[in-house]
Amino acid sequence: MAVKLTKLRNGLRVVTDNMPHLETVSLGLWVGAGARHETDREHGISHFLEHMAFKGTRRRTAQQIAEEIEGVGGDLNAATSMESTAYYARVLKGDEGVALELIADILQNSAFGRPELEGERQVILQEIASTLDSPDDIGYDLLHDAAFPLQAVGRPILGTPKSVSAFSSGDLKRFLGRRYGPGNMVIAAAGAIRHEKVVRHAEALFGGLTDDKRTTGERAAKYVGGVRVSEKPFEQSHLLIGFASPSYRSDAFFAAQVFSGLFGGGMSSRLFQEVREKRGLCYAIYSTAWGLRDAGLFGIHAATGAALMGQLIDVIGGELKRAAETLPDAAELARSKAQLKAGLLMSLESSSARAEQLARNVLTHNRVLENDELMEKVDAVTADNVRDFAAELIDGGVSVSVVGSGRRSRKFAERAAELIRN
Repeated sequence: MAVKLTKLRNGLRVVTDNMPHLETVSLGLWVGAGARHETDREHGISHFLEHMAFKGTRRRTAQQIAEEIEGVGGDLNAATSMESTAYYARVLKGDEGVALELIADILQNSAFGRPELEGERQVILQEIASTLDSPDDIGYDLLHDAAFPLQAVGRPILGTPKSVSAFSSGDLKRFLGRRYGPGNMVIAAAGAIRHEKVVRHAEALFGGLTDDKRTTGERAAKYVGGVRVSEKPFEQSHLLIGFASPSYRSDAFFAAQVFSGLFGGGMSSRLFQEVREKRGLCYAIYSTAWGLRDAGLFGIHAATGAALMGQLIDVIGGELKRAAETLPDAAELARSKAQLKAGLLMSLESSSARAEQLARNVLTHNRVLENDELMEKVDAVTADNVRDFAAELIDGGVSVSVVGSGRRSRKFAERAAELIRN
């Protein structure tokens, strides 16, 4: 089997998938620490830390870091999510040691110098400001706040101008020391790679790390629901509707994915056909099923002119009720399953996507889920499962956000919530 998993003495796990037809390697270090692990005072610090990792270490300047990875034709990047942070690279075969040494340096020896800290603070403040020009970003932030109010999982990953403006280098070092322990880390690699070689590099570069005994668990997510609006005017009015949904650790997550596919996942989906093709009420409409370790959110997003918002709400509400009351036909169920399986398998053709999948599997399940197992879970979803899932969505309480309708935003949001409740 190409996939191999090794646990080092200090608890750090190394997982690889040899893809011998490739001449490149995608690899990185994933840490099980993200926005949901922040205290109120630390809101946005995971993302800030990710930015600062590239701003220089005790051994390298920011320019030297960039020159060293690009000197072997590679690239180095990072990303922060609600539950994890990733530092990853893509290099030519044989240069994985260069990439891992750089990642080890930026995670263990970052200087967090004051000039760099202040410079990156301004960059992040501008990044936050840019979201205020995006109705999509505003709408999703409001939707998550409605679904999970007063919780880290309901807050924007970027933080706020107030929280970001207050961070010091000491704050970054404390969060790093508390959350970035080897037992909470996974090194994943996919492509032209030898597992034993990656393990040797990992042992040499990260073997001295130890876990901080002060680390605490994450606060359980609690779905609440409600209405949030922004009266800021935009050219279009954005409607977002959310419901409590299964976590990605639950087998019911696959029913959520199959339902999302047939309900709003593509051009053949019910929402696309009914809302766009038949009625011309919007340009784009789709649904998603988003999962955390212990909770999830099923969301619907569409944008239209304010004059058409009432019709849009009525049609979406009607389609939701129809889905909760009637079984999907065999053809649409099969199409959704085929789309879901194709998406899972096609992603494996990318070494970057495969490395990320490996890391997330190990962080979540402490093992790699085999493709056959995933396909079986998709195939096991029945028409009854899909209908029951839709019915449970409506019964579980609704979250609604509306952006772009000015003073009418609240009226539209409350109308959508009331229609679905009844």
